[in-house]
Amino acid sequence: MRPTARALLLLSTLASGAITALPAPAWAQRGLAPAPAPASQVNRIVAVINGDIVTQADVDGRRRLFALNAGLNMTPEVLQRLTPQVTRLLVDERLRMQEIQRRRIPVTDNDIATAVAELERRNGLPAGGLVAQLRRAGVEPRVLYDQLRVQIGWARLVRQLLGPQAEPSEAEVAELIASQRARTGQPEYLVSEIFIPVDDPTEEDEVRSFVDEVVSQLRRGVPFPVAATQFSQSQTALQGGDLGWVGAEALDREVADVVRQMPPGAIANPIRVPGGFQIVALRQKREVGRDMATILTLRQAFFPFSSPLDPNNPTQQQIQTVERARALSASARSCEAVEAAARANGSGRDPDPGEVRLEGVQPPPLRQLIAGLQPGRASQPVIAPDGVAVIMVCTRETRNQAELTPDAARAQLVRDRAELLSRQIQRDLRRRAQIEMRS
Repeated sequence: MRPTARALLLLSTLASGAITALPAPAWAQRGLAPAPAPASQVNRIVAVINGDIVTQADVDGRRRLFALNAGLNMTPEVLQRLTPQVTRLLVDERLRMQEIQRRRIPVTDNDIATAVAELERRNGLPAGGLVAQLRRAGVEPRVLYDQLRVQIGWARLVRQLLGPQAEPSEAEVAELIASQRARTGQPEYLVSEIFIPVDDPTEEDEVRSFVDEVVSQLRRGVPFPVAATQFSQSQTALQGGDLGWVGAEALDREVADVVRQMPPGAIANPIRVPGGFQIVALRQKREVGRDMATILTLRQAFFPFSSPLDPNNPTQQQIQTVERARALSASARSCEAVEAAARANGSGRDPDPGEVRLEGVQPPPLRQLIAGLQPGRASQPVIAPDGVAVIMVCTRETRNQAELTPDAARAQLVRDRAELLSRQIQRDLRRRAQIEMRS
């Protein structure tokens, strides 16, 4: 996730006190523990891939992980609808892991632990909090670990195979920037994607049925990044499907024709593209080279309540907590002081949300509060149901967000090359593999 996006998500939830990187899934709120599969079904072999097996337990664990993260009710009907594509994805993951191991790409337990810690940080969870939530919901942490291991290893494998192409030359970077400037004033789009491959024409109807179901769930409120992370076979899956700002010429023709007609906030029907289906969400539109924005850096200190706040009957702990926040608001004269107070308080919430675009801060009252703060002046306490926040603006500048920087140009070139190579490798692995599906 980009720093600006993370900042907006952190700040937009201050009013409710739930500082998370994704909307809180229903299972985390309700503590649901799904019923386990019958013992007789757990070890049934579903597929054999070059000698490696996928069991019913593997399928059940992954589909439950998705359903839980997406906040879906885990009815038998919902889980059954997820089964075909989850099975296919597990087959593809086995192929990827076999190639990762064949090429001796290292993915250590420390890599997994670092990835889990980052997920916890983004979601405002303490160390060990994510694993505890999974176990309370009846999902073995191994299901998440296996998925992370494949994602990390595959990204490293693709980057290794890119070789010199992973380091674009200065001439290539300059050419892309010049091309972008030549398009000034033309429309460009902030797009998220989910790519589901169709490698075997006989599977097209099955895949189409699944992508229709994914679109249906997205329109009912399933977070797009959750679905992309779980199901997309694009390299952007690691970023929750975020393609960033792109012009129509950077998209498949079939996708570009649809995106041009979409209003911001819309999710398109599945689009058949070379190699599979693409689901796209249009988040924003703008003109190339023209997007002036107020960019802030902030620090925020959060003081939690020990119980939910009743505004008409606050507890003594809540009154004392508000007083601590007021004392910080009155005394803090620098962002370093706010950060130090936040870390000393030990709430587990990151005091630095990264760069924030003022115009995108939600809800509007929070945007108005931040807009009125001068750098170095702490806000009055912002009281939420589960605690109190004090915010300070560190820096404020006006920036053209549509300007393509050399670093952004390099990242775009590498991303496009990695995506093309990833799809080619996956197709080759499927073509050469011995795959036996068992009913």
